[in-house]
Amino acid sequence: MAKSNNKIVVIGGGTGTSVVISGLKQNDELDITALISVADSGGSTGRLRDEFGFQPVGDLRQSLAALAQEKEQTWIRDLLLYRFAQGNGLKGHNLGNLILTALQDMAGSTAKALEIAESIFKLEGKIYPITETNVQLVIEYEDGTILIGEDQLNPGNSDGKKIKKISLTPKAKIYQKAAESIKNADLIVVGPGDLYASILPNFAVTGIQKAFRATNAKIVYVVNLMTCFTQTCNYKASDHVKEIANYLGKNPDYVLINSGKIPAKALKLYQESNEFPVEDDLDRKNYKVISEDFVSTVAAVKQAGDALHRSLLRHNNVKLTEKLLKILKS
Repeated sequence: MAKSNNKIVVIGGGTGTSVVISGLKQNDELDITALISVADSGGSTGRLRDEFGFQPVGDLRQSLAALAQEKEQTWIRDLLLYRFAQGNGLKGHNLGNLILTALQDMAGSTAKALEIAESIFKLEGKIYPITETNVQLVIEYEDGTILIGEDQLNPGNSDGKKIKKISLTPKAKIYQKAAESIKNADLIVVGPGDLYASILPNFAVTGIQKAFRATNAKIVYVVNLMTCFTQTCNYKASDHVKEIANYLGKNPDYVLINSGKIPAKALKLYQESNEFPVEDDLDRKNYKVISEDFVSTVAAVKQAGDALHRSLLRHNNVKLTEKLLKILKS
């Protein structure tokens, strides 16, 4: 299918990024590229990383499932997202993670594995790791504590402490094709997603600011619906944007934030974990703010066998896509 010159790059990792690209891919005139963090170390991904020594594939797999062609083969997405609920050694593992790990082993690199996956699953877009280096997340707190590993971002370790900064070990440079996609993009969408676990690790690679200085793309940041106790406790929207700008070297051109009401049942469950709707205190002078109801009316369902804490709410991908396309054409 022929694509136009409308190039959209989505940067992040995990569910937030997959929500954005699953909406965008419905438009046949878009050329979509997902740039994904490879600092994940929890759950099925962490187990495979420890056993095989490859880059983590969990966040890559979610984008793969979102971009997989569904018009004739609707089972592909479910297959990639299938998680084993039982089985000695298999319980908790995700089938898509196992497939990507096998491709990594056969192809010799994550980037090559994704190229093969694009062909197998007839992706309606491209997926690149932000770096080809096998990195771990380094979290430094304001009290001086330093933890290594994205899986360390849990209530037992963080206790709501404020994060001073994150970095990667070893130091890593941006994957060349990822840099080129940023430079050539018409629109770049950052987020939504966990600020310190999924988004900022992408901006901790060497060369990312250079790539953004070289692009003429409009940059959009999608603020999370809720705060995250282990990462953004007491953060307002301006705190999120400030961190993005700090690592990116520039403010986004647009900021999208939810103004819709969070369903009472979901709100109660989040509050029990000390997580709350992100407050809109954005400065309308430094960037354009679009504040609308972006909450999905269907709560996400946790799969059997999944041991990780995951968000219950999602952004509405139809409404997000509508606003992103208007920004692209403006």
